Amino acid sequence: MIATIVCAVACATLVVAEWRALAGLRIAAKTIASIAFLVVGYGAASGSFGEWMFIGLVFGAIGDVALLGRGRGAFLAGLGAFLVGHVAYVVGIAQLVEPAAWLGHAGWLAAVPGVAGIAVVAGLWTRLRSLKVPVLAYVAAIVAMVIAATAAARAGALPEPQNCWLPIGAGLFFISDLAVARDRFVGRSFTNKLWGLPAYYAAQLLIAWTIR
Repeated sequence: MIATIVCAVACATLVVAEWRALAGLRIAAKTIASIAFLVVGYGAASGSFGEWMFIGLVFGAIGDVALLGRGRGAFLAGLGAFLVGHVAYVVGIAQLVEPAAWLGHAGWLAAVPGVAGIAVVAGLWTRLRSLKVPVLAYVAAIVAMVIAATAAARAGALPEPQNCWLPIGAGLFFISDLAVARDRFVGRSFTNKLWGLPAYYAAQLLIAWTIR
């Protein structure tokens, strides 16, 4: 519980740092928030599901550090780290429910992230330029993660409340990525940070708590 509170406070501090353009505070707050969600999941990741999900958390933290930079290289490093993290989440959820059963369990809800992913790519297509391939790969991975999490929840693969936390965390992650995409390809704005950062850290905390 202490690590969760630390993560929440650090996230709020990070939002303030982004608002006031305080570079040093931004680095410290983001690093602390990311370490905090790792602490929540660390030691609780038993079994193949928990181990893979913790790997996803680790790569999320690596992506956070990479995105402390502002340039193209930093963005690609962060994108790559988060892509690996989403693949780890997908593999982890596959330990609970076989991929072949995901669409059956998710039902019509599987269309929600799929349609949203297509809409995002279509809306940003002309702005992506040389980043089309990596962005497409990333969108495919997070869409798969949301569908997998939804399927696992509807199949009752985890005890409550973890069974609810998993799809909510996946959905919040998707929402936070919309903020990142807007900030990178549409226009930098504090508004993107204001809702994107809380959604992201809430997502990672929910995923971390899912494996406890």
